[in-house]
Amino acid sequence: MLHVAVGVIRNEEGAVLIAQRARDSHQGGLWEFPGGKIEADENVTEALARELAEELGIQVQAQSPLCQIAHDYGDRSVLLDVWSVDRFAGTPQGLEKQPLRWLPVDQLQAAEFPQANRAIIRRLKLPEMIAISGDAEDEQNFHDRFEQVLALGLKLVYLRVKELSEEGLRQRAQRCAQLCQIYNAAFVLNADPELAIECGASGFHANSQLLLASNERPVPDTMLFGASCHDEQQVRHAMAIGADYLFLSPVLATDSHPGRKPLGWEQFGRLCGISTVPVYALGGMKEEHLALCKRHGALGLAAIGAFW
Repeated sequence: MLHVAVGVIRNEEGAVLIAQRARDSHQGGLWEFPGGKIEADENVTEALARELAEELGIQVQAQSPLCQIAHDYGDRSVLLDVWSVDRFAGTPQGLEKQPLRWLPVDQLQAAEFPQANRAIIRRLKLPEMIAISGDAEDEQNFHDRFEQVLALGLKLVYLRVKELSEEGLRQRAQRCAQLCQIYNAAFVLNADPELAIECGASGFHANSQLLLASNERPVPDTMLFGASCHDEQQVRHAMAIGADYLFLSPVLATDSHPGRKPLGWEQFGRLCGISTVPVYALGGMKEEHLALCKRHGALGLAAIGAFW
């Protein structure tokens, strides 16, 4: 497996730097996040600094781990060790005559990138907080509550499906999709994967039972795939089949699951340390817990009551 150091470089406006691969190279002509092979005598950060100096003429001054992505192209396998370049000196230039572009994250198009890079794009589009839909009196009340969540600035909503027919789900999803378009947001669905695709959801979210029953990624790499996990076995299985993010729960005691023992922050942090997939804390979470979640290794938090 080819071990590659990859850098996600942002400018002051938050746009991300991408480079075009040489036409005669593997996956030639596609765009990618800059980086290169880790040599035998290097660690990851040394390789990242060297590659970005050689390719772009910049000096990495601070970096932090973002994610790891393993991918098999058939003719070769790669492990992308992806780091956020938090601070650098110099102005990026295509020193190997490669075209460069700065693009906002929401303008990154997965089809223009090698498959292994597409998981990076999905990772970059994940927000720090995910709202989970709760109960409603009727469809109009659900619609109103959903819009109130989007009006708060939430960019991703996990749409729970409870006691809805397929047709009812389609109608609800269509209305949610229209609102998401207005608010530049997205939603994931916990229904059947094929139904999630049909309903125009941005992704599919599996509960722990569906997760363990799946032996491969259930949706295309153009969609998000999330999974609910409660222990190490489930975390490792979600990683193995290519989940883009995890809900890890319950972190704290909750009224909705009074009989379930909470993980607590220490165990939550340990499982975050195992995961190479972005983790969201779930269970008793409020917005004020965000910094604490991050200190324990999570990307952010998910909640029902805090937003619904």
